[in-house]
Amino acid sequence: MGIQKGDKDLPNRINEHIRGVKEVRLVGDNVEQGIYPIAEAMRIADELELDLVEISPNAVPPVCRVIDYQKFLYQQKRREKEQKAKSTKVVIKEIRFGPQTDDHDYNFKLKHAQGFLKEGCKVKAYVFFKGRSILFKEQGELLLLRFANDLEDVAKVDQLPKLEGKRMFLFLSPKK
Repeated sequence: MGIQKGDKDLPNRINEHIRGVKEVRLVGDNVEQGIYPIAEAMRIADELELDLVEISPNAVPPVCRVIDYQKFLYQQKRREKEQKAKSTKVVIKEIRFGPQTDDHDYNFKLKHAQGFLKEGCKVKAYVFFKGRSILFKEQGELLLLRFANDLEDVAKVDQLPKLEGKRMFLFLSPKK
């Protein structure tokens, strides 16, 4: 059983891979804690049919634990999987407008935004100004404010319209 270097979560060495030390501090369940010669510690682990795992190689003497290594790895993976399942992923959906977006297009995009917000996604609405249409900044801002106003029953505004380069952004998140 080889342990790859660079795995920070995994112990450095197990069983016969523990070399270069004369004695170790032994800890674990069903074990009398104390400092033992390495051969004695290996014998204790073998009698219990468990593994001797080095958990703190920099201590003097190194600390080793008597555990079932495969079970330890399994429980560690399961804990990581549970933590990953509990964490929520934030999905951001984008809706793009032009400064002179027509009412039909506006209503179509408004319905899509309502659907995204009901699914629990955040919405990033933006007006993209091409060429000289940057002259219509006020129209773009009014469009985004109207959009936020129409969605006020299902969303709250995270960030009011803000111009960055050729885009004006508005961030919305679903109401709980």
